[in-house]
Amino acid sequence: MKDEEQPSAGSALQKEGATSATHLETITPSRAHARPRQTGDNRRFPAAETCPTMSRTSLTRFLIQEQHAGRINADLRQLIAVVARACTSISIAVSKGALGGVLGDAGTGNVQGEAQKKLDVISNEILLEANAWGGHLAACASEEMDHSQPVPDIYPRGDFLLLFDPLDGSSNIDVNVSVGTIFSVLRCPTNVELPGDDAFLQPGSKQIAAGYCIYGPSTQLVLTVGHGAHAFTLDREKGEFVLTTENMQIPAATQEFAINMSNQRHWEAPMQAYVSDLLAGKEGARGKNFNMRWIASMVADVHRILTRGGIFIYPWDKKDPSKAGKLRLMYEANPMGLLVEQAGGAAWTGRERILDIQPDQLHQRVPVFLGSREEVAEAVRYHHAHDEAKG
Repeated sequence: MKDEEQPSAGSALQKEGATSATHLETITPSRAHARPRQTGDNRRFPAAETCPTMSRTSLTRFLIQEQHAGRINADLRQLIAVVARACTSISIAVSKGALGGVLGDAGTGNVQGEAQKKLDVISNEILLEANAWGGHLAACASEEMDHSQPVPDIYPRGDFLLLFDPLDGSSNIDVNVSVGTIFSVLRCPTNVELPGDDAFLQPGSKQIAAGYCIYGPSTQLVLTVGHGAHAFTLDREKGEFVLTTENMQIPAATQEFAINMSNQRHWEAPMQAYVSDLLAGKEGARGKNFNMRWIASMVADVHRILTRGGIFIYPWDKKDPSKAGKLRLMYEANPMGLLVEQAGGAAWTGRERILDIQPDQLHQRVPVFLGSREEVAEAVRYHHAHDEAKG
């Protein structure tokens, strides 16, 4: 409430019958004496400082502020807002679980040969439908689809490309473990009227926005538009995301690592040596004890690292030597890599920076080491030392 709209302490006293000059001289005007501003129909609007919800920064307000600062344009603002609304719908579907009949296998497989869960298919359709008609998107690509999909001709096309893993960690959905949606935004190359798969083959450093939405005890959206990583929590009562952590920062050093140890026998030599030294603890070469964490849901594991530090590792292994790694570069490694770097961390394959990789196929796989930058550098050192020794 503006100062000129607040009744003075004197006018309040006069209405209560206290007209003595002594009273007027001894009472100091303060916000406590101000009366709420009233409209013609007697509705009252409290001052912002007395209403916590009025001082909150919603995702909508945050994006408008980013646009005013010249960091994003109106179309990108709209695209992110649409993705956030789609994530809200996915969150509702996930939370219904068995009550919504959404658990279990869909009876189909994706391009990677993985069995699809019902929620994989549902989440994919929600994202496709939400982004088809707004005019901000040229095409989208999904981990669940063989090829990219341009916006239908009946709708206007925009300048952006959207990639997403609609439901990361979906193998855990039947046991009620946190899952999430990962997304990445690229600019469509100029002079491309009908973008195909080739339009998406850009290095991660070309991303103009990236994020994920984690569906856990609360639903959180973690977002970057290239100026820090920020977390928004879904207020279910109001149906909006609210900024709850600004400029997330990953500690440079850590004593936690996240890895699937059951694959240890399949790792290459530098990975074997690196993890052996972690497990040796204080008595080993590293001189400190480490704790291991593993949720088997990338969104959940990376969210913990963004919140409290650590290193997430999914290395190349010999179980299937024909695959360069387990995780997808375009749908998982690139967006997570950008978020982690924006939070002060690092993201490498063990030998090169993830965001520098020039992809040659839409569903390309890579090894992933990301998190606290000093620990990522240590893992990279083991790999480079091994390669140099081999000549």
